[in-house]
Amino acid sequence: MPETLIHPPKTMLEVWESLPEGTLCELINNKLIMSPAPLIIHQQVLNQINIEISIFLKKNPIGKIFISPLDVYFSDKDVFQPDIMFIGNSNLDIIGKKGLLGAPNMVIEILSPSNSLLDYEEKKSVYERFGVAEYFIVDPNTKSVDSFYLKDNKYESQKRFVGKIDSKILGTKILF
Repeated sequence: MPETLIHPPKTMLEVWESLPEGTLCELINNKLIMSPAPLIIHQQVLNQINIEISIFLKKNPIGKIFISPLDVYFSDKDVFQPDIMFIGNSNLDIIGKKGLLGAPNMVIEILSPSNSLLDYEEKKSVYERFGVAEYFIVDPNTKSVDSFYLKDNKYESQKRFVGKIDSKILGTKILF
């Protein structure tokens, strides 16, 4: 008899944890949010940004970069799979066996047709509340980048760039 029938899940986190590995699903504000696979343009932009940051980090080993799918556990009601995550060397202890157990220093989300509202509202609110120092939202079609930097526990929006992520944490601009 399957484990879920013997011991049915009691919380949304337990339901989420019972999903098959690789399921494109996040737990956002205690709701299961499933997504289709990203579009090609999304993956191309993700790859471009990841390569540029990886090259930078090879020359400047100040932390580690990860790409989705990788679970980030913010709370028992919020488990996300951000597109790109940077963890500084002083924060590497959040790297666990199942994913990241706490807030990365930087998150980059690349918009998909179905997720822009989540990225701009619900996820942004959680990233802010849990202390993600830099948050970038990239539109893959226009390459416009909305930048948010944590100041006094609140996000401040910065100038919109095109094809450029201006990271204070990395101390560089990532061109893509």
